[in-house]
Amino acid sequence: MGCRPSTSNESAAQRLTRSRPLPMNVELEEPNVAGRLGRRTTLLMAIGCGVTVANLHYVQPLLPQIARDLHVAEGGVAHIPALPQVGYALGLLLIAPLGDMVERRGLVIVMLAAVIVSLVGMAVAPTLGLLALASFLLGVTTITPQLLLPFAAHLAPPGERGRVVGAVQGGLLIGVLLSRTVSGLVGHYLGWRAMYGIAAGLTILLLAVLRRALPSDKSDTGLTYPRLIGSLWEMVRAEPALRQACLFGSATFGVFLAFWSTLAFHLAEPPFRYGSEIVGLFGLVGVVGVLAASWVGKLADRSDSRSTAVLGLVLMLASFFELWIGSHRLWGIVAGVLLLDLGMQMTHVSNQARIYALRPDARNRLNTIYMVSCCVGAGVGSILGGFAWSRWGWGGVCAVCGLQLAVPLLVFARGLIRRTEGESAPEGVLPEPG
Repeated sequence: MGCRPSTSNESAAQRLTRSRPLPMNVELEEPNVAGRLGRRTTLLMAIGCGVTVANLHYVQPLLPQIARDLHVAEGGVAHIPALPQVGYALGLLLIAPLGDMVERRGLVIVMLAAVIVSLVGMAVAPTLGLLALASFLLGVTTITPQLLLPFAAHLAPPGERGRVVGAVQGGLLIGVLLSRTVSGLVGHYLGWRAMYGIAAGLTILLLAVLRRALPSDKSDTGLTYPRLIGSLWEMVRAEPALRQACLFGSATFGVFLAFWSTLAFHLAEPPFRYGSEIVGLFGLVGVVGVLAASWVGKLADRSDSRSTAVLGLVLMLASFFELWIGSHRLWGIVAGVLLLDLGMQMTHVSNQARIYALRPDARNRLNTIYMVSCCVGAGVGSILGGFAWSRWGWGGVCAVCGLQLAVPLLVFARGLIRRTEGESAPEGVLPEPG
């Protein structure tokens, strides 16, 4: 993988991690790294994830207002939620791997400064084209959550990594949920542009706090930037567990964004006729996902994280059946949101706990691969959701989301059958882990 030659000061463990991938259940930790994450720093990392990830979701309840303000049809703004996700994927691919190469705290601070500039651009964009450009750049720069999560996993003791990832992920989910509630209320009373001005102010405060609170910690992979990026594909090829997590994650994020990108339009129609302030409040229904994130992380520390991820996919599939049959009843939407958020957290936290255990020296790159696949899935899901809404309405959205979730479940079931059949096969011909 282009690593520099070993020196006499390197341990055997360090040489092993540089030379080949580790099995998924084997972890090699540097004793001076693990256990450096206190409760206060964990809390601040969780808050940092929540404040920054919210930038990607403020727009969803505001779409009808943006369409009216910029004098375009609703269909003309339906693609806007996909642009930050596409930019997010690009930022993850080109910038986030640097966490395995440079000083991590400094990278977080630089990216927060770039986010502030992008948020100001959103707040003042005079046309739909410039708003689309600012949305894309906001996605490129808003990668701080995916720098903080592997940073937290790097600092946490091995036996508590799932719990720590779950706690920080819980903060991220709070940001996702409150983003819709806050933007819906702010948009209703102050206008959609005010939301991005407020977000810029919050990010300035966050930058000042994290600059003082985060520990200085530099990774030393011995890779140049081109080889660092080139190693991503090698990891995809070498780690079947990573490939499976990417498949699960892309479907999960795809249906999640498809749902939230079209919910505002569905709730604006009869029999609901809700405005942005009410649509935003639906985000609070998903607080069960916040409570579940830490619990799922602890469960992943003690059990098979793959099974937990699959159970999450099943719950999400059930949620869209509920959202379809209860589409014209408030309780039906609420019940569907509860199942959807719980299932997403089960799958996402389990996936992250699983991939962070694969290679301790490459957590930023593993997270990059996983989150890029999630963002691509989110972008595709947003486009499919908008298309399904324009052609078939809410029932079409539920059907398209159900099909997206059925694909990874069928692939998993096929791999499970192959693995079961292979148990009696001669040694050396067992199928690749599903």
